[in-house]
Amino acid sequence: MIPFYVSPEQMMQDKADYARKGIAKAWPTVAVEYSDGVLLLAENHSAILHKICEIYDRIAFAGAGKFSEFESLRQAGIRHADLKGYAYGRQDVTARSLANAYSQAIGEAFSQQVKPLEVEILVAQVGAAPDSNELYKISFDGSIQDEKGFSAVGGEAEQVRELLRDRYNPFPSLAEALRLGIQAIARPTGQSPAPDHLEAAVLDRNRSGRKFRFLQEQEISQALSAAG
Repeated sequence: MIPFYVSPEQMMQDKADYARKGIAKAWPTVAVEYSDGVLLLAENHSAILHKICEIYDRIAFAGAGKFSEFESLRQAGIRHADLKGYAYGRQDVTARSLANAYSQAIGEAFSQQVKPLEVEILVAQVGAAPDSNELYKISFDGSIQDEKGFSAVGGEAEQVRELLRDRYNPFPSLAEALRLGIQAIARPTGQSPAPDHLEAAVLDRNRSGRKFRFLQEQEISQALSAAG
């Protein structure tokens, strides 16, 4: 009996198509650099599952796709950062090193496992000055992109990025960044999500100690009202 054969090229293409279809079903997540740091904004209809989180002092994580898979990546990133910070120093934990670790792990899963991870993630770090922020996008195949100004993952990400490219002005205020992020997320459907369906956080360089904080629903509602 002749064994069933699939060429490596076809296998990788099938994996890529599978991952893209899964990620396209997710609600979009965006990152926007603003004057005091980096805003992370996601459409999230769950009250208990977070798509955005803190990884380390100046570093945040955002994911889109299959929650259980990017949640495992989030936890692995926290362990990686804690161990590196303990073994060397807190200043040695950077978004670049974390993004490279994620790229390797996701790429290995894509090439070696039968089912690829249905995830795209963002890793952001706020710098001491606006031009020293770091923002990385890691795709389902492990490819990594160094982004500037903004980025988007999940859903109809290309439509979201198109709006961001057209309307982004470098380092807006937080309110302007929020309005832009909401408009970008609404682009595929034409309807802005309700405030309780939005999850937002910032890396604020002006905060002492840990730079990460979640935005309250009132702040998001004010941005929505101004956007309307």
